[in-house]
Amino acid sequence: MEVPGAIRARFGALLPGREDLEAARRSPRRDLLAGLTVAIVALPLALAFGATSGLGAEAGIATAVVAGAIAAVFGGSNLQVSGPTGAMTVVLVPVVHKYGATGVLFVGFLSGILLIALAWGRVGGYVRFLPAPLVEGFTAGIAVVIALQQFPAALGVEAGDEERVWQVAIGAVGDFLADPVLAPPLVALAVCGLMLAGARRRPGFPFSLLGVVLATIANPVLGLGLAPIGDLPAGLPAPSFAFFEPDAVGTLLPAVIAVTALAALESLLSATVADAMSVGEQHDPDRELFGQGLANLATPVFGGIPATAAIARTAVNVRAGAGSKLAALSHALFLLAIIMVAAPLVSEIPLAALAGVLLATTVRMVEVSSLSAMARATRADATVLLLTFAITVVFDLVTAVVVGLGVAVVLALRAVARSARMEKIELDHGDHSREERRLLAEHIVAYRLDGPLFFAAAHNFLLELTEVTDVRVVILRMARVTTMDATGAKILSDAIAKLEHRGIVVLISGIADEHGEVLDRLGAAEHLRANDRIFPDTPSAIGYARKLVFVDPLPGD
Repeated sequence: MEVPGAIRARFGALLPGREDLEAARRSPRRDLLAGLTVAIVALPLALAFGATSGLGAEAGIATAVVAGAIAAVFGGSNLQVSGPTGAMTVVLVPVVHKYGATGVLFVGFLSGILLIALAWGRVGGYVRFLPAPLVEGFTAGIAVVIALQQFPAALGVEAGDEERVWQVAIGAVGDFLADPVLAPPLVALAVCGLMLAGARRRPGFPFSLLGVVLATIANPVLGLGLAPIGDLPAGLPAPSFAFFEPDAVGTLLPAVIAVTALAALESLLSATVADAMSVGEQHDPDRELFGQGLANLATPVFGGIPATAAIARTAVNVRAGAGSKLAALSHALFLLAIIMVAAPLVSEIPLAALAGVLLATTVRMVEVSSLSAMARATRADATVLLLTFAITVVFDLVTAVVVGLGVAVVLALRAVARSARMEKIELDHGDHSREERRLLAEHIVAYRLDGPLFFAAAHNFLLELTEVTDVRVVILRMARVTTMDATGAKILSDAIAKLEHRGIVVLISGIADEHGEVLDRLGAAEHLRANDRIFPDTPSAIGYARKLVFVDPLPGD
């Protein structure tokens, strides 16, 4: 069966093109050097995120290699670097707690399918509509959660089985105080301090790797007794589909949605950051989702956790001079080579040192100046930021994003609704006699409607309209109405019906065609059109109103 042309074209738009190959040929030496630099930085992060996720350091390495390579080739950014991230471990820890390792792998696989569906549906471009306070709030919340996740390893105690990460952190502190051993927290703080202090002096130097190497050497030499990562395979594990459990799809669906949302959000935000750091780069958001989807389909087959793009590694890639996808691809291959050659040495890295790496990473994730500026911007922005932050820490990321987005929408609607106004305006009565001016002033009134006429804004000022008294004609000037929905049209129709029931003639002027169509669909404008009471401009409506008043004045006039 022949594939329709539209489907072929859409599928072709999501695949790598000739321009990707041409970009890789421009400066391969520079891209390979950037890839090596990123691999050195990514190695301790991949190990740490894998260990923190609950599936082990080997899962982090598998994710960095497989997802890093596939997302580099098929993604929509020339500079993006993908792999395990701290934000993803925040979502995965509860999944591990409930469903175990196979559940995490299956969640990653299903999220890959969903990401591809989002790419096919051109959803990628909508991420730019997310409010900045929401993004800042959950980013700061993620940083706190990642830091709390490091407490057991940093304190040298076993992690508890509590569902909430702050409960695990409190339990770890209690276990440490019951039997304190100073070596783990001192090593974690030393690695963290080295990274933070070194980054100020030489931002491009891999101080994380230096800290991990020093801690690994000091552990046996000084007899610190720090727990190591443990045995790592010399390469990727054999492919396996043992995680595939179709009957569990319904149960895992909330976790799948959470992982998909985070993978899409973090990847597209990271690609945006990469564009801003470079000159002339512009990522394709739908291709980026497609690449992340393929990466998450393949990663579980090799025992890896769900992946997404990493802002920290992407930033290193850009600063190292990367100019094409070759840099991110070579980063994955370099990581594979390192683990194949030096797996026994990597296995000796202390968990406390990796905890220090992630503690430093969380500190660098939070931009205090940006948070402070956002909190001071408006009361609504501060509310969304603080609410998203608190829910991320106390509950989970998905709940935080849903609640934060809902509150942001409500506050935005309130602000828009407040911008809607109905203002009574004075009519120009010209050179009429005193009696005529009195007649016009008492029996013709005009209102100008400004802004949106929709469900959140219509009720208040149209309630005012129905309370008009002692007039013969009401003119509604609607040229400045910016939008109208069914609710606004229905309320307007009800207000017109109430005025007409009291014998008041209602005229409409300047209504836009699209707004008139909404009224027509609800039957609100049918009798007005039939009686020629809709006018293209206000002077025409005023002239008609004068004829009505002068020809048939009210009794007593």
